[in-house]
Order: sequence, then C-alpha cells, then structure tokens
Amino acid sequence: MSYSTADSLHSLRPVTLDDVRGAQKMLMGVARVTAMEGSRYLSQLVGAPVHLKCENLQRTGSFKLRGAYVRIAGLLPEERAAGVVAASAGNHAQGVALASALLGVRATVFMPQGAPLPKISATREYGAEVRLHGQVVDETLIAAQEHADRTGAVLIHPFDHADIIAGQGTVGLEILEQCPEVRTILVGIGGGGLAAGIAVAVKSVRPDVRIVGVQAAGAAAYPPSLAAGRPVSVANPVTMADGIKVGRPGDVPFGIIGELVDEVRTVSEDELSAALLLCLERAKLVVEPAGASPVAALLSEPGAFAGPVVAVLSGGNVDPVLLERILRHGMAAQGRYLAVRLRLTDRPGALATLLGVLSVVDANVLDVSHVRTDPRLGLTEAEVELHLETKGPTHCAEVGLALREAGYLVID
Repeated sequence: MSYSTADSLHSLRPVTLDDVRGAQKMLMGVARVTAMEGSRYLSQLVGAPVHLKCENLQRTGSFKLRGAYVRIAGLLPEERAAGVVAASAGNHAQGVALASALLGVRATVFMPQGAPLPKISATREYGAEVRLHGQVVDETLIAAQEHADRTGAVLIHPFDHADIIAGQGTVGLEILEQCPEVRTILVGIGGGGLAAGIAVAVKSVRPDVRIVGVQAAGAAAYPPSLAAGRPVSVANPVTMADGIKVGRPGDVPFGIIGELVDEVRTVSEDELSAALLLCLERAKLVVEPAGASPVAALLSEPGAFAGPVVAVLSGGNVDPVLLERILRHGMAAQGRYLAVRLRLTDRPGALATLLGVLSVVDANVLDVSHVRTDPRLGLTEAEVELHLETKGPTHCAEVGLALREAGYLVID
C-alpha cells in the first residue's frame, strides 16, 4: 500500500500514550464509553472474574468509529475538501461514513462484493457512497488506493495509521478505568489496529497486564508474520469472521503488536460459533463472529488466562442470514443440533412410528425430508433426513441408540 510522503511519515510515527489520551478527549460526545458486563458463566469456567467490554454496543455497532473519527478530524482543511475514501468489510465502512457525516466530509467506501447486506445498507444510510469491489478487504483496499490516487481523496486506512491506532486505543483506557485490577485482556486481531491501540494504552500504564490477541485459524497472518519478523501475507483467508478476515498485518500495528502484545492465539470456526451462541444465550448480547473471538479463546483453553480477564467484544454487526447459520453450527458443535439420515420400510404410518420413537427420547424434530424415489433405494424402502434439537452429546448418543434398537438403518 502506498501513501504520499507526508502521510507515510505520519502514519509510521510511533503511537504514544499521549496520542491515545488526546484521542480520548477528541472523542468525548462522539463515541460512547461502552459498558463492561461481568459474565458469571465465563467466570466460573475460567475460575476468575471475566468481564465483557461491549464495543458491540458502540455507535455503528463496533469500535471502528473511534479511529475513523480521530483520523478524519485530524485532516487539514484542503484534505477534507478533497473527500475521503475507505475500504472495509463493513465495520470500518460504517465508522468512516458516520465520522465523515459528523465532520461534513464527503466519503466514498469500497466494500467486498460479499459484504453483508445490513453493513452495506447502514454505510449508505450514514451518507457514504458505496462501491463493491473484490472478494476480500486486501483487494478492496487496492481499489480504494487507486481511487485516492485518481481523485485526490484521502485514504482512511482501516488499521495502518497512527491516528487510527490512537483512536482504537481509547478502548484500552476505558478498560483500565472500568476494571483497574485487570490482569489479562483478550482482543481479536485482523489488521491489528485495535490490539495495537489497546497495547499502547494499557502497557504504558500497566506493563504487567497480559495482552492476548486472537485470530481466526483460517485467516491468521500474525503467527507466521511474528515468526518471520515482518508482515507476511496469507493467501485466500477463509473464515466466517469477516471483521478479522485480513490477509496481511498492517506495518504500523505489526511493529507495536510484536513489541507489546504477549501472545497471539488462533480459534476454529466451531469455537467462534460456540462463542457467538454463548454471548447470545448467556450474556444476551448480539455479537458478530470477529467480536466473539476473545470468548472463543476463553472457551478453547479457560485455564490459560489469569484473572480478572477482560474480553473485548469488538462488534455486533452480523447478517441475520449468517447469524442463523452460525447459531445452528454452534448448536451442532455443542451437541444440541443433530442431523440424521436413515432408511425405513415405505408403508403407511412408517413416518409416524419413527417420530414416535424420537418423541420417547425427547428429541425435538425441526425439519423432515422424506425421499421415496432414488436409484439407491430398494423397492419398499424410503430415506428420511431429520434435523433434531437435542440436549447435548450424551442425548445425541441416546437418540442414535434408540433408533438402532428400534430397527432403523442409520446411514449418517
């Protein structure tokens, strides 16, 4: 990614605690001081107090407004007149759109073609012009830079700029104010702006606090980059967590994270699904997969973190269609959703008899698919696929055993 000489020098300068404190003053009346909620379930699991920093309740639904506003507010008058351009899967897009509207600056936002429709709609409603390009943020960022070069608009990078990092670092200052006894902070990492900002703010005041970054295993560019000592690109990042689906660390946050973040962990898609489901059920909070990544890390190895622990829920902008799929996936991962395919004799009442067996073992039938005509089936056979709501792995095993004892051929 290229910048003008002046912007490059400014973006690569060190980020200090004074920068973050200055950003905090600038954001007064603009960004909310988001709530911190205790989690009884996670506290019992970890064996120490666990608190959730609810940036999913921030204006625009994520922390991104903080950095975007600080960056745009710092532009010179002639730069504001030229407008701004950004690239984002959705959260930075909305942050830039709202910040621009508040500051009276024209904004153009490039988003991946597969960006969730609610994020696209919200970005437009905040007043930005939206253009769809590419499949991942890295490709979209190239298009945004080309637009900046062509029109003179100022690129508002989602994470690779000192002002962005300073703005995101205000989350760290709030954590210290709301939970001064904190010992571990878990935060999701995509490009690294939020983790870098929190690290600067927290380590400057409390160097003893352990900061753990969390990445989706299918889009984890930081572990190989830290091992190589330089940003390394990951080809074709794949994860449901579009908010942290970034193929290459930013140069500015990479240097900070390499110096100040104690550890970077990865979590699986199953763990992300389970974490999102837990946030919804236990904490009554709608969180997107990227925002649930710190909770996923807690679930994967609860004994690894000294408490009190603060998990940063970075965003809550999730497509309802994706949310439905994730919730089913999360329920399946916890043994609470079972898909089973079996064969039975095709005769009147056979399906009712099958449903009676399931009723006895208290399995709730969500969906039934009944196939009679298939070359694989015998003349008197039918195949049934059932989607069941169950009560956990033990109950799933009981359902399977009941079906087999009743004489059904369970295929899958």
